[in-house]
Amino acid sequence: MHFVISDILMAFFFAIAGKEVWEALLPGGPLSNMRKAATPLIATLGGMAGPAGLYLLGCYYTGTMSELGNGWAVPMATDIAFSYLVARLIFGPGHVAIPFLLLLAIADDAGGLLILAIFYPQKELVPLWLLATVGAIILGLLMRRLKLQSFWWYLLLPGVLSWVSFFKAGIHPALGLVPIIPTLPHAQTDLGLFAREELGRHDTLNEFEHWWKNPVEIFLGLFALANAGVVLSSSGTGTWLVLAGLLIGKPVGITLFTWLGQKIFKLELPTGMGFRHLLTVGMVAGIGFTVALFVATAAFKPGTPGLDPVKMGALGSFAAAFMAIIGARAMGIRPGGAATNKEEPAAETGKEEDASAD
Repeated sequence: MHFVISDILMAFFFAIAGKEVWEALLPGGPLSNMRKAATPLIATLGGMAGPAGLYLLGCYYTGTMSELGNGWAVPMATDIAFSYLVARLIFGPGHVAIPFLLLLAIADDAGGLLILAIFYPQKELVPLWLLATVGAIILGLLMRRLKLQSFWWYLLLPGVLSWVSFFKAGIHPALGLVPIIPTLPHAQTDLGLFAREELGRHDTLNEFEHWWKNPVEIFLGLFALANAGVVLSSSGTGTWLVLAGLLIGKPVGITLFTWLGQKIFKLELPTGMGFRHLLTVGMVAGIGFTVALFVATAAFKPGTPGLDPVKMGALGSFAAAFMAIIGARAMGIRPGGAATNKEEPAAETGKEEDASAD
C-alpha cells in the first residue's frame, strides 16, 4: 500500500505541480519574463538556503549529522495548496503578495523536484534507463503532432514508459510523469495558478488538471494518513531542526535574500508590497506539511531513527500558518487592505507606509 500511495498516486500530484511550473514559463506566466520574476526567484533561493543551512547547522551543533543530516531538504519544502489558502485568509483575494507567494512556491517546487531526483535516489542509479525517458518524451511529442487530444493516451503510453524508466533508473518514481507534461497539447499562454479563467480552458493539459485535481487532493490525504502515523513521543532533535528551518530559516532566508537582491542587483518588490508583506509571505511559505512529509520519506529509509522525529517536524510546520496570521495582524496587515492597489514606499529603504494604507 505504501508503494501504491507514495510511488504511484503521488506521481499525479507531482505531475500537476510540474504543469504549474511548465505553464509559468509560457507567455504571460510569472517565469516568462525574467526581469519580472527575478525578485521572487531570488527570494526562493533564500527560502531554500535558509532552512537547509539552519537545519545542517543544528545537526552540527547537536552532533546528529550522521543520524539526521540526510534530511536537510525537508525544511526547504512549501505546500502550495495550504500556503495559498492561508495567504488568501491573511491578505484577501487580489493582493499582490499572493502571486508573489505562488511564484515563490512554484519555483520552490521546481527546485524540490531537482533535489529529489539528484540527491534522493531510491536505489543505485542506472542512468541508461533515462534513455527510455527520452523515448517517452519523443513519443509524447509525436502523439501531439498526430493531434491526439485525450490526456489518457499520454498517460497510458509515454506516461507509463516515463514512470517505469524513473523506477528502473533509481530516481523516485513519483516524479515519473513530470517529463511528459510539456508534451501534452496546451494553451500558449498562462492565466496564473488557481486562476478561475483556467476552468474554461479545454486544452489537453488543462483537461488533465481538471480531471485529476480532486483525486489528487484525496491522494494527498491518503499520503498524509499513511505517513503521519507517529506518536507524540516520537518528537526529538529532528523535529525541532525541521521546525527551526521552516519557521525561522524560511522567512529569514526569503527576507534576507530579497534585501540582498535589492542592494546588489537593484531588484524591486512589486508595487503595493513592502517588507512587512514580504516577511509575512516568508512565514506563510514555512508551511511544509504534505510536501515536507514526502521529502522526509524519501530522505530516510523506513525504520531509521531519524524518520519519525523529522515527520513530526513536517506535521508541526502548520504552526507557520498561525505564526503568519498573528505576525500579519501585529504588522497591521488586514484582508482586502489597500495594498492591493496602493503603492508601498520604496521597499529597499525598509520604511513602512502609514498604517492607514492598510
